[in-house]
Amino acid sequence: MDRSLEQQLRALVRDVPNFPKPGILFRDLTPLMRDPQAWRLVIEGLADRVESHRPDLIVGIEARGFLVGNALAFATNKGFVPVRKPGKLPGLVEGIDYSLEYGSDRLEIQQGALAGAPRVLIVDDLLATGGTAAACAALVKKAGGNVCGYGFVAELTELSGRTRLPDNQPVESLISY
Repeated sequence: MDRSLEQQLRALVRDVPNFPKPGILFRDLTPLMRDPQAWRLVIEGLADRVESHRPDLIVGIEARGFLVGNALAFATNKGFVPVRKPGKLPGLVEGIDYSLEYGSDRLEIQQGALAGAPRVLIVDDLLATGGTAAACAALVKKAGGNVCGYGFVAELTELSGRTRLPDNQPVESLISY
């Protein structure tokens, strides 16, 4: 994506200081999503960047990863699989517990969702510390999928989230902070 397009998209991202807690600068992508032309550019830009990774399925991380992942799956004619917080999926699930900066969390995927060892692109709205994306990758592997890369709308590079992800898998982001 060229620099002018990144700047155009960045102009639509709203900075919200001290959210969700003091000292955090939240990058709110909802104004970007509200603009249909900009959102089209986001999805087309991600689709172009991940095409060479040849995913069979798009996995979106709850909750904003559903918005990005589902739109990307539609644009690339791929299936979509949600990864959710505990207790949100019907039927049997595979799960993984992981640590956060201030506690722990859990992600789940429906059993059989990754049958046949598909190539999986993990998608979320934002890459920060990388902990959730790394946990999702471990869950995808546990559930029988093969991670072929990651796609994010924005990345907070100062938090070094890429370093928590495997070196051999490409990480794509459209906007860097």
